[in-house]
Amino acid sequence: MKVKNCLIFGGSGQIGRFLIRKLTKNNYKVTVVTRNIHQNSYKIKTQANAGYIEIVESSIFNEKKIRKLFENADVCINLIGILFEKRKGNTFRNIHSIFPSLLSKLCKEYSLKHFIHLSALGINNALDSSYATSKLEGEINILKNFPLTTILRPSVVYSVDDNFTTNFMTLLNILPIFPLYYSGRTKFMPIHCSDLTDVIYHVVSKNINSKIIECVGPETISFKQILEILCKLIEKKRILLPFPLVLAKISAFFLGQFPKPLLTQDQLRLLKYDNVTSGKYKTNFEIGSPSTRIFEKEVKKYCYMWKEGGQFSTEKYDTKKNNEL
Repeated sequence: MKVKNCLIFGGSGQIGRFLIRKLTKNNYKVTVVTRNIHQNSYKIKTQANAGYIEIVESSIFNEKKIRKLFENADVCINLIGILFEKRKGNTFRNIHSIFPSLLSKLCKEYSLKHFIHLSALGINNALDSSYATSKLEGEINILKNFPLTTILRPSVVYSVDDNFTTNFMTLLNILPIFPLYYSGRTKFMPIHCSDLTDVIYHVVSKNINSKIIECVGPETISFKQILEILCKLIEKKRILLPFPLVLAKISAFFLGQFPKPLLTQDQLRLLKYDNVTSGKYKTNFEIGSPSTRIFEKEVKKYCYMWKEGGQFSTEKYDTKKNNEL
């Protein structure tokens, strides 16, 4: 049987690293495109044995260089996405619409067997968000250019390397009062990174072309419940205070000024909408790749980094027993 060659964009991120390990473990060859090989190659090389992985440095908009990579590819997987806009062309439209459209055209031109594109859950309703509209535009262009595409829409993805639980635990560790936007009612179905990569592998190995698949975890949890779970895990008592919308917008404006924003005004708009299954598309459960990891149990495995005493914080010192020794 011919070994499939997977071309991956966004392989140095949390999802990419999990996916590379999964694919190469199952004898897929992987080519990973990165914009900075000196900064990211050590993260990527350690994910697979030599011979199964190739790293190519290129700007994602260098069409001439990218085009050559499609000559030997069977499957293209796009994991690239941004949560906030930066300078130098890193806009939502460039990253979420124009770039995926280019990939889908190259997939068609070189007759690839499959194109898998990572989008986001809940974007149909959030039409006042630039992030959501750019994702939707990208999906429309992709399906128009290359019908043999599977678009995955995950809810919040979490793991030890995420920008979700880790940021919140950092903030909860230092802030005595934490703002609850929209009273913390927004619902999520968080999916662990490993479960999501299992879904991607299932789609690749079974050659599933379901157009759009919503990828979710086994639980529905509100924003307030997520914060309560994180506070419990890091053993911090915090006041979770509902913020009026006016104050929420002001805080989002200031938090968005950081080089790596903690919250932007566009993200605040996204928080109005539930991040759960729509009922319009198949889910990962329906295609035969159910997610099993429970949010609290998984975060508990790495939350010690935000607790006093670190990994030894849960150990109890039995003075009576030690005095008898």
